[in-house]
Amino acid sequence: MTADPVRAELISCGAAVVAAGLVRGSGGNLSARAPGGATCWVTATGTWLDRLTPDDFTLVDIDSGEVLAGHPRPTSELRLHLASYRVRPDVNAVVHLHPQLSVLLDAMGEPIRLVSIDHAYYLRQVRSTPFTQSGTDELARMAADAVRDGCNCVILGHHGCSVLGDGVELALKRALNLEEAATATYRALLLGRPVPQCPPAYLDRIRAAEAGPVPVPVPAP
Repeated sequence: MTADPVRAELISCGAAVVAAGLVRGSGGNLSARAPGGATCWVTATGTWLDRLTPDDFTLVDIDSGEVLAGHPRPTSELRLHLASYRVRPDVNAVVHLHPQLSVLLDAMGEPIRLVSIDHAYYLRQVRSTPFTQSGTDELARMAADAVRDGCNCVILGHHGCSVLGDGVELALKRALNLEEAATATYRALLLGRPVPQCPPAYLDRIRAAEAGPVPVPVPAP
């Protein structure tokens, strides 16, 4: 089967996250949809992310959760993906991985600091949820609640991460920057030094630029 653009991007993403060491074996799962689409492609259960083919995906209706006929059984974390799309119409890709340093720091109660301008630009903030059994409605609900207001990166306690984007490429960049920020945090802690963070003024300027020029009031005649 020939991959459509959405699945082709997910196949490339799967190879990249495995190469970066963000997941091993058949752990982790990916999903994406056409912008604003009512259905999403999600990796099938048991798939290895660096061995994906177009046949390793399932097409699912986001609102109903119905698996469309003729496709393999989806990942056990399907609920996590669907819940995120339902609360974030702007999101078109969800990447769920098992980044080891990110999970370790969170388990130790150490927040991941955004050290570089790349960390700050792509992640903005990192939230975490307490441990919850994987594949459950509760996990999906907690993850969706954490991203409802626009946060795009959540550490799932003792488990992994859920990273969102308006497309697969942005979600991948955020996932890579998450583990890089965790690595920088971990190294600073090993040195016994305070962990530096990117100056808040940088993000203030970025947000102001994204918001566009402030309208100038026109004096009343």
